[in-house]
Amino acid sequence: MPVVMDPGRISRALMRIAHEIVERNREVDELALVGIRTRGVPLARRLAANLQEIAEREIPLGALDITLYRDDLMRHTVGPQPLLRHTEIPFSIDDRRILLVDDVLYTGRTVRAALDALVDFGRPRAIQLIVLVDRGHRELPIRADYVGKNLPTALPESVQVRLVETDGADEVLIQQPAAEEPA
Repeated sequence: MPVVMDPGRISRALMRIAHEIVERNREVDELALVGIRTRGVPLARRLAANLQEIAEREIPLGALDITLYRDDLMRHTVGPQPLLRHTEIPFSIDDRRILLVDDVLYTGRTVRAALDALVDFGRPRAIQLIVLVDRGHRELPIRADYVGKNLPTALPESVQVRLVETDGADEVLIQQPAAEEPA
């Protein structure tokens, strides 16, 4: 699998995004980061650290589980019960600018589910989407406000984001579809 982002490129992309956030949002006190589980959470933590370094302010951080909001719930179950993770948003999202963080933007369905879940917690002033990788192939009219890397892919390919916190390494890979064996 070709590595398209190594640890250095991931780190630089997240720092660039943090600078773009500060440029676009002069009132950083109104901001809060919410990572979509699983890999959006460590990315949100890294962005929070970068934002604190740049803006010299701590940005509230939360984690969002969207399992029950997905329109493909049956694919995320083991047995009869869905795999539920914990949502932690220890602050009010009302009237805040929420920075929603995910690893890969693909069809847009994960983001749609996250928007539905967020609205159940309150009414933010605005929601801005941050993704490490935008691979295209949208099924819904959703676009990211901040992108670490645009990565055009073929439909059968898969983008794999691996992070130290969840996978033991920082890298973004493109996985080619398995070659079919002759009959």
